[in-house]
Amino acid sequence: MEQKWLSWAKEIQSIAQTGLAYAKDIYDIERYQALRELSVDILANYSFESKEKIRLAFAGDEGYCTPKVDIRGVVFRERHILLVREKLDGKWALPGGWADIGLSPSEVAVKEIREESGFETQAVRLLAVLDKKFHNHPPEPYHIYKLFILCRIVGGEAVEGVETSGVSFFALDKLPELSEERNTKEQLNTMFQFLRDPHAPVILD
Repeated sequence: MEQKWLSWAKEIQSIAQTGLAYAKDIYDIERYQALRELSVDILANYSFESKEKIRLAFAGDEGYCTPKVDIRGVVFRERHILLVREKLDGKWALPGGWADIGLSPSEVAVKEIREESGFETQAVRLLAVLDKKFHNHPPEPYHIYKLFILCRIVGGEAVEGVETSGVSFFALDKLPELSEERNTKEQLNTMFQFLRDPHAPVILD
């Protein structure tokens, strides 16, 4: 479960961002700006990041505050799951990334798989919609929903992408070191459960 200080910082940031989007009175604007700065102070106090970096990543959005959406493509071949090695941390993850404006979730999954692994795929079904705060991910400032979409290979071959330095298939009992910011071992185990039971219902947090 998410740590209390992080939940509080996110909630304060959400109130501040939404308030700044709609406030007209200069005094209200000043109050919401102060709340936003308070959220930055909380995160800086409990993390190892600088306030400048936090302001850019954590308090830089505008408009009504909503969760971000992370989409992951789930591909099996011979009872092994497709993972890519992320250049950012050298660890492995399901291909995927942020949802793109103008693309459906299925289109994002197919695009991310192609760009990060080289495989052409077709989206089959939604497997899970998870809220990161309920899962064992490292702390981060964003509130994120994760969509896991089953895809099947229809062409292409394993090719490293701009953001990846490795492409491979792994058995559940031989998983590499995972990029836990992106996916956890428990989540991959859940994906293998869908391999064992293709008709299992969608998981919804």
